[in-house]
Amino acid sequence: MASRATMERKESPQPVQKDPDVLAAAARMAGEDLCSIADLSSGEVRAIVKLGHDVKRNPREYRHALDAKQMVLMFEKASLRTRLAFETGINTMGGNAIFVDQTSTPLGERETIADVARNLERWVDVIVLRTYAHDTITEMAANSRVPIINALSDFEHPCQALADFMTLEEHFGTATGLNFTYVGDGNNVCHSLMLTGAQLSANVTVATPRGYSPDIEIVTKAREIAEANGCEIRLLQDPQAAVEGADAVYTDVCVSMGMEHESTKRAPIFRPFQVNEALMSKAAPHAVFMHCLPARRGEEVTDAVIDSPQSIVFDQAENRLHAQKALLLLLLGGLANVESFQR
Repeated sequence: MASRATMERKESPQPVQKDPDVLAAAARMAGEDLCSIADLSSGEVRAIVKLGHDVKRNPREYRHALDAKQMVLMFEKASLRTRLAFETGINTMGGNAIFVDQTSTPLGERETIADVARNLERWVDVIVLRTYAHDTITEMAANSRVPIINALSDFEHPCQALADFMTLEEHFGTATGLNFTYVGDGNNVCHSLMLTGAQLSANVTVATPRGYSPDIEIVTKAREIAEANGCEIRLLQDPQAAVEGADAVYTDVCVSMGMEHESTKRAPIFRPFQVNEALMSKAAPHAVFMHCLPARRGEEVTDAVIDSPQSIVFDQAENRLHAQKALLLLLLGGLANVESFQR
């Protein structure tokens, strides 16, 4: 796959307040759930990213957009970026965050998920879940009258992927036509990246060891979206071929939370997929390195790569805040309270 030329950063072609994607998303997404990137249209993915850029540039415009809105975060897994970005995001837009630690008592154990949903919807405006089982998120969504946001499940990590492609737009100007390569385990992050890349017309190549490919349903859906948007989804088992000419090289841990018992088995299998200087040299000269963090340095990535000038991992982390603020604004109808959207 031929590498695209390096693009200069550029602003949106028109004010976000008049952007048709943003206006359509504001009308359609209010009160909806985000369980999967597949829940969104291409226009809605573009809208979240465009709004994320504007929130980042003009934070004061949105400081009262979610006045008095209440958000609960119920997390079965540890979190740094996801939790703090959501809490900071709603707090800086006038709302309030309530954190409930579910690490010792998984959702559905003490009382049914349906009963939890029917309680929460009486008190809060949005429910953010970080769970092991994706079914926990979809069951909560089926029983709640307020929006549910997937803040990570065993199947997807949509908030991560939205921030990642926002970051790519900052560095390359657009995701359209970008050659994006993911190397490693075909996990939840990989799933959301495939879907988001396809929605934004990026060419996505995934290289995994045999037996660790992404879920076939996700692959099929991503390819359907890619075909409609004029881009390509490729699955390979050779990391060297996968990164050839890539504009962005992305990896994640090879042992996700909850899979620690497989560490010894997976280590030798994933060793050839480590992103090191030799592998990065196969990518385009202007290529960036990406990781969702936390990283296991010396395993899936070397210090020389993650600490190099090519690395944009902390830009990704920063943009979790802005992409999640944009998502909250759209799901909670917050743009109606932003003065610039009322003109």
